Amino acid sequence: MADAQAGEGRGRRKVLVADDNTDAAESLAMLLEIMGNEVLTAADGEDAVKAAEAFRPDVAVLDIGMPRLDGNEAARRIRATEWGRRTVLIALTGWGQAEDRRRTAEAGFDVHITKPVDPSTLDALLTELCRKK
Repeated sequence: MADAQAGEGRGRRKVLVADDNTDAAESLAMLLEIMGNEVLTAADGEDAVKAAEAFRPDVAVLDIGMPRLDGNEAARRIRATEWGRRTVLIALTGWGQAEDRRRTAEAGFDVHITKPVDPSTLDALLTELCRKK
């Protein structure tokens, strides 16, 4: 597990995690909190869009295969808002084929990564992407 000091010095990021697999969402949320982030979770794409509107995350980590509204459509809706254009969108999914990556890019994601993600890789990616936005 990541060192509790990992997030220090980079500023606290607001991160939204959306995944219909509750265990996966909660595990990732705990990891991100240990890294020093403020985290909110959502269980599907519709809840993710509503949560993002209220929370205004710096980063949204969205699963693609969610009920009610998939991650690609949730990303499109977030990107369509003024504040959402500044949000870093990460597709974190089990789907990693070229066509899946093309769809996430078209939906507005900044990056597409497949599960499982290495904690140190995720922390470095968040730092890099947030610096660019």
